Amino acid sequence: MERPKVKPQRPWFSAGPTAKRPGWAIEALPTDLLGRGIRAPEVVARFAEGLTLTRTVLEVPDDWSLVYVPGSDTGAVEAALWNLLGERPVQVMAFENFGKVWATDVRDHLGLEPEILEAPWGRFPDVSRVDPKADLVFPWNGTTSGVCAPGADWIATDREGLVICDATSAAFAMALPWERLDVVTFSFQKALGGEAGLGVAALSPRAIARLDGFVPPRPVPKVLRLRNDKGFDRALATGSMINTFSVLTIEDWIDALAWAGRVGGLKTLIARTEANAAVLDAWVDRTDWIDWLAEEPGTRSTTSVCLKIVDPRVVTMDEERRRDLVMRMKALLEAEGAAFDVEGHRNAPAGLRVWCGCTVDTADIEALTPWLDWAFATAIAE
Repeated sequence: MERPKVKPQRPWFSAGPTAKRPGWAIEALPTDLLGRGIRAPEVVARFAEGLTLTRTVLEVPDDWSLVYVPGSDTGAVEAALWNLLGERPVQVMAFENFGKVWATDVRDHLGLEPEILEAPWGRFPDVSRVDPKADLVFPWNGTTSGVCAPGADWIATDREGLVICDATSAAFAMALPWERLDVVTFSFQKALGGEAGLGVAALSPRAIARLDGFVPPRPVPKVLRLRNDKGFDRALATGSMINTFSVLTIEDWIDALAWAGRVGGLKTLIARTEANAAVLDAWVDRTDWIDWLAEEPGTRSTTSVCLKIVDPRVVTMDEERRRDLVMRMKALLEAEGAAFDVEGHRNAPAGLRVWCGCTVDTADIEALTPWLDWAFATAIAE
C-alpha cells in the first residue's frame, strides 16, 4: 500500500497524558510562584483558583465540594474508597482494567466483601443487578476498553448508597448526570491534556455527610485522607493541599481550563470530542479489517476509542502474535512521525486505542486513518 502523503499536524493520540490543547506552549505558563512554599497564601490562592475554574468549566453543582488528591485519578478513586466505604454493602462494576483494580482494592485491601458486577471486554455490566441500597463503584467510561455507561437511568435518584464514579476519561468530554452521582473523580492528564500527578474528587452533599458521620474502620494513609477528627476536612475544598503538589502542574491545569473557557466551555469540549469520534467511527464503518471493541453502539466511548483487528488472518492468531502485529504497526507509525501511542492498554485484548478527546483536532483524526490502513497493510505483509 502506498504511504500516505498527509500527516497529522499533532500526531499525539495517547490516552494519558493526552495531547496538549491547540496552541499550547510552556513559555505561556506563569512561573512567578515556582520555588514558593506550598502553604504561602499566594500559592494556596492559585490552587483555589484552579478549583474554581474546574467547577465552572465542568459545570459542577454549587453544593458540591472539590478537592485535589495526589496520584492522579487513581489517588482520587482510592481516597474515596478508603474514606467512604464500609458502612453499607458495596458493588463494583468490573468491565475493564480499572474497574477490576477497584474491585481488587475493595476486596483485598479494604477487606470488604463486594458484589462484583463483571462483564467481558467490550460489554457493560447488567445494570438490572445494581442495588440502590448498596454503595456502587464504577468507571463511567472504560479507558482501557472503550466501553462507556449507557446513560444513567439505571441509577436511582432516591438511592440509599453512594455512587462513586471514576470519570477520568469522561469528565470534560461527556455529559455527567450529577444528580445520580455522589463522588466524581478525574485527573489532569486526560480530557484537557494536563500533566500527570494530581487528581480531583468532586463530592456531593451526601458524600460529605458520609465523611462527617462515618469513621472508616481502617488506617487511611495521609495522602488519601479526606477527613480530620471532626469529619470532612473542609480546608481541602479551599485550595489547601494534602501534601506538596507541583505549582507548575497547577499552572498548566489553569492554562487548559482557560483555553476551555475561551473556546466555549463544556458544550464545545463535548462537541469537539464527538466530532473526532465521528470521523473515526466513519472510518471503522468503511474499513473491513477493524471494528470496535465495544459491542453495542450505545456503549461506545467517544474519548478512548478501543478497536480490535478483525481481519481473518489476524483472528486466527494467538494473543501474543496479535500483540506483536500491533506493536509492529506502532513502530511503523512512530518511525514516520504519523501517530504516537495508538496501541491498546497492556491489559486489554490486543488492538488499537485512539484518543479522540477535545484537545485533539478533527483534521488530525482525518489524517490519521490512512496511516492506520498503511501500517496494517505493511505490518501484515511482513
